[in-house]
Amino acid sequence: MNRKPRQLKEADLSNQIEKLLSKNPKTRYNITQISRKINVANPPESIKQSLLKLVAEKKVVKLSEERYKWELFTPEKANRSNRKSEDEILYTGVVDMTRSGAAYIINSECVEDIYVNARNLKGALHKDEVTVAVTESRSRRRPEGTIVSIEKRALTRVIGHIRIFNNYAILSPDNSRIYPEVLIHHPDTMDCSDNDRVVVEITTWGKGQNKALWGKVIKVLEDISDIEMNMQSILFSNGFDPEFSEEVLAEAESMKGEITAEELKQRRDFRDVITFTIDPLTAKDFDDAISYKELENGNMEIGVHIADVTHYLKDGTALDKEAFRRSTSVYLVDRVCPMLPEKLSNDLCSLNPNEDKFTFSAVFVFDKNYKITHEWFGKTIIHSDRRFTYEEAQERLESGEGDFAKEILILDKVAKHMRTERYANGSISFESDEVQFILDEAGLPQGMYVRERKDAHKLVEDFMLLANKRVATFIAQKEKPEIPFIYRIHDLPNPDKLADFALFAKELGYHFKMDKPDQIAESFNRLAIAALENPLLKLLEPLAIRTMAKAVYSTENIGHYGLGFEFYTHFTSPIRRYSDVLVHRGLYKNLTEIYREDKEKLEQKAKHISDQEKKAAESERESNKYFQTLYISRFIGQEFDGVISGIIEKGIFVELLDSKVEGLVTFDSMGDMFTVPSSRMKAKSKLSGDEFTMGQTVRVKIINADPDSRRTDMELVVIE
Repeated sequence: MNRKPRQLKEADLSNQIEKLLSKNPKTRYNITQISRKINVANPPESIKQSLLKLVAEKKVVKLSEERYKWELFTPEKANRSNRKSEDEILYTGVVDMTRSGAAYIINSECVEDIYVNARNLKGALHKDEVTVAVTESRSRRRPEGTIVSIEKRALTRVIGHIRIFNNYAILSPDNSRIYPEVLIHHPDTMDCSDNDRVVVEITTWGKGQNKALWGKVIKVLEDISDIEMNMQSILFSNGFDPEFSEEVLAEAESMKGEITAEELKQRRDFRDVITFTIDPLTAKDFDDAISYKELENGNMEIGVHIADVTHYLKDGTALDKEAFRRSTSVYLVDRVCPMLPEKLSNDLCSLNPNEDKFTFSAVFVFDKNYKITHEWFGKTIIHSDRRFTYEEAQERLESGEGDFAKEILILDKVAKHMRTERYANGSISFESDEVQFILDEAGLPQGMYVRERKDAHKLVEDFMLLANKRVATFIAQKEKPEIPFIYRIHDLPNPDKLADFALFAKELGYHFKMDKPDQIAESFNRLAIAALENPLLKLLEPLAIRTMAKAVYSTENIGHYGLGFEFYTHFTSPIRRYSDVLVHRGLYKNLTEIYREDKEKLEQKAKHISDQEKKAAESERESNKYFQTLYISRFIGQEFDGVISGIIEKGIFVELLDSKVEGLVTFDSMGDMFTVPSSRMKAKSKLSGDEFTMGQTVRVKIINADPDSRRTDMELVVIE
């Protein structure tokens, strides 16, 4: 990826530093971090001089350890006695509650999670985004802080049983470990009965510590199974509604999929070109298809055709507003909470086989050496000839036989060529394990397995990456000044987390180079290859992923480090991602003219979509944990082999080899005391000096498994 640092003039350098710090007023940066964030080649001393000038202008504050932050305090406030000391550093992060009522603040700026005692939470709840003040102390074993402010509430709805009293009602949440009681005025109970299971929307959080939360009943739930209750609770607590409003459903049902002569005139016709979809066996909505055509000169034309959702989803309608509010489909173990109603997702927009469908396409001409000689973007109409499952497409690749085997084999060759080029240009090849569940007719988990990604999966992925990359490049290079657009960006890894990871990798015999971004990418790829042969190194992969920044949506393009792309966006899944809807609209308006949307408003939309993506990911993790815990609860008292997957001050996490279930073995259960260094890569006994290290193979017994709290307790089995 071409992200060469720029050499800026003094005034421009100062402006860039000021812009970075003012946009992130609560973040503390050192000179190295500033240089990386603004991507400059200026020497550290010149950056320091610019910072000192900003300090002299009282725009920036210099803190301990050569850290700098934006000056939030006016001169009047600066004289007050309650101003934070320079040794106190502010971080932002997300609250992760523990059973004891205390919490850890998960953040990307600090290497370690920050411990907050229950008395210092100041009313913060599970998953809230907060600012925490950490006073540096050499004597403290771990960073410990106090909540300064609650930036964003995560919890908006809670499921539980309601108790009706004389003056008010109380909701007792189903998961009381995480969610608090909510008080409800009688007029806000929807006349429900005592002990009904209800959904309550929080209206008032109160202020400070131990203040009551108030809410209103928005739905009374029927008598449902524990699984149904837990899945609905996961969705509601993360802000996703399992159902659409009557207004939205009515708007969707009123839509027709008519193909008129007038509409056809505005589209390129691909109905006579070989076209097919390749998707999971259980997929019901097909939002991408691939076409293949041999040209007379020997070149090949390959089309990436994406469901034209914006043909139906009009800006500003009730349906569009609801799709934006959700921003993403949520994929739980046993269901999907869709972004769009079924009439659109599974019918009008879905590229079902043997049906004419409206699409938005990216079409590429490749020569015999698999080089792109021409590209075209525009509205189209297609007719899918075949719906392949991944397994069916893989069968064509392995046997070379069956319908459309020739086309799939050629597409695979092109995909592999693009993949090789991508890795050569800095793309990182890590793949995290995706656990799949085997459910019986009652929806209960009977087993689990890790999905194997084969060439058929990678073939589709490579062409989607191509379309996403080229759409972003087309807009980015079309006109100056820039056209505001939604990019998918991915920053460089956290340098502190990367340094800790490199030290641990070295202990396992793996040398990690981290002087330059391209060396980091090369080291990650070498590790992925080495892990195929060495099971111990395989555990380094998820740890390496944790050093990475999270990919987000933004109008400020910094490139996508993980893919090695200078320009990247999301264009290929508008049925399940609203980001792609915005990209379709922006691209279409700029095909024949120059259209610039208000960048600030577009950035606000990008941030909302990124936030919703995080909530969806958390919902999916919770769903997986619930079903894993439900599965392993059948095996209380039984022993399994596993590997140490995490270490905290309380104990070690062990991931079972077969099922990937993760549980906690406390140090108390071992009858020993352990010290855990800040890297959390090992734990050492204070009594015997024995050590536990990440990746170590152990045998454990299942002691308890509680699906409601998603917690599995284990004990270490001592092998004589």
